[in-house]
Amino acid sequence: MSDAITIRELREEDAPVIAAAFQALGWSKTVDQYEKYARQAVEGTRQCFVAELNGQFAGYCTLLWASAYPPFRDVGIPEVSDLNVLPTFRNRGIGSRLLDAVEEAAAARSTKVGLGVGLYADYGAAQRIYVRRGYLPDGRGIMYANEPVEPGAYARIDDDATLMFIRSV
Repeated sequence: MSDAITIRELREEDAPVIAAAFQALGWSKTVDQYEKYARQAVEGTRQCFVAELNGQFAGYCTLLWASAYPPFRDVGIPEVSDLNVLPTFRNRGIGSRLLDAVEEAAAARSTKVGLGVGLYADYGAAQRIYVRRGYLPDGRGIMYANEPVEPGAYARIDDDATLMFIRSV
């Protein structure tokens, strides 16, 4: 019997379940964050997808309709944001299925979709999956908090240090 992966829209009642799953890993993801995502989905500024494996929460991904990154925002390119799959559910195709859902949603409004990926080793799996799916760097170099890092400048390598990628959908 194969595992049943379900991808669906985020519901407000998902917030405590998702937050608890990540807090159990020691991650600082709060109920408020997911309630905000649910509100933003209702407002139409973010689309949120939840993955379940055999009925159990496994991960989520969101799509921002107006990116905070000016080169995407200024031309209407939606941004994949906050893809997370619980470690015990990785390597089962869940991240790919979540990306399929956000890319399909993006294609309904745009010919391109973008994303930012972190630069340190914790992002290694994400870097590889994005390249395998056809995402390419947008050519603007390293960003910090959506602003370019100038040559010769120092930048803290944390979650705000990214390389922005783009692909056609």
